[in-house]
Amino acid sequence: MQKWTVANQKGGVGKTTTVITLAGLLAEAGQRVLMVDMDPQASLTQYLGQNCELPHLFGLFRDRQDLNAERVRQTLVTLPWVGMSLLAASPLLATVEKLGAQQGGMGMGKVLGDILQMLENDFDRVLIDTSPTLGVLLVNALACADRLILPVQTEFLALKGLERMLRTLGMVMRSQQRDLPYMILPTLYDKRTLASQQCLQQLRQTYGEAVATVVIGIDTRFRDASQAGVPPSLFGAHSRGVQAYREWLQQQGELP
Repeated sequence: MQKWTVANQKGGVGKTTTVITLAGLLAEAGQRVLMVDMDPQASLTQYLGQNCELPHLFGLFRDRQDLNAERVRQTLVTLPWVGMSLLAASPLLATVEKLGAQQGGMGMGKVLGDILQMLENDFDRVLIDTSPTLGVLLVNALACADRLILPVQTEFLALKGLERMLRTLGMVMRSQQRDLPYMILPTLYDKRTLASQQCLQQLRQTYGEAVATVVIGIDTRFRDASQAGVPPSLFGAHSRGVQAYREWLQQQGELP
């Protein structure tokens, strides 16, 4: 089971869109895909039409010392599309820091890793959506990841968010004494604007081969898919945005 965390310490850069689109494409290829919503805003959970009052991740964090595989599986939401499941978020996730302090804080940085280990044989791929806020939730998502995907909107303020994210990544990896492979995925690219062009050029000059050669352009079909509550790969399989994500997965050897 491969775990991919999608993160950036700036909102609005396409994290949730990246998770749901990649999940749909991988499930379409026959993989068993679990999406994990680690954001208290619960954008992914709401996108997928799920009620934040249902069993969700907060309960697993709260009861972390008494978890077992059966309890974790009971929290899973089986989605109406073949091969896709969800660990839902709740606004209560915003209180995880306080919960950790009340419970002594020990082991709070690896709860998600422990949860996913119990599902090792249930899924082929895990895609983790994250909050832009630095805290125990983001640390959990980084600590358990096999790979990090960094969506970066092609505008200059987003570059500052990327710098913060890479500093956070370095801090977490030093504490774990390991390296985490990452790729920067340019998003919301508008080739008609000079600002987008210059930002993409700066990304590639600064970060070189860490920047994907595929660029995810602005595509209104993503918004339409979100309104419909359907993965973009099912809503508009041949749209420009979905085709770009498909091409990226093909370059990674994940799709034929």
